[in-house]
Amino acid sequence: METYSGADLVNVGSGEDIIIAEFARVVADVVGYGGGISFDTWRPDGTPRKLLDVSRLAKLGRRVQSP
Repeated sequence: METYSGADLVNVGSGEDIIIAEFARVVADVVGYGGGISFDTWRPDGTPRKLLDVSRLAKLGRRVQSP
């Protein structure tokens, strides 16, 4: 992506869906966070899916490795 100069935005993601709790655990592991993770169950769940369209990235011959 260092040489990409197009005007279109390119989503950089794995193209795989992941639940927020699992994403939080991955981030905690990557940054070395050893504390607890809790969720406010009284709040709405938010958007059911947070999946990026990575077709432009794929057309550029690139892909992101899943954690």
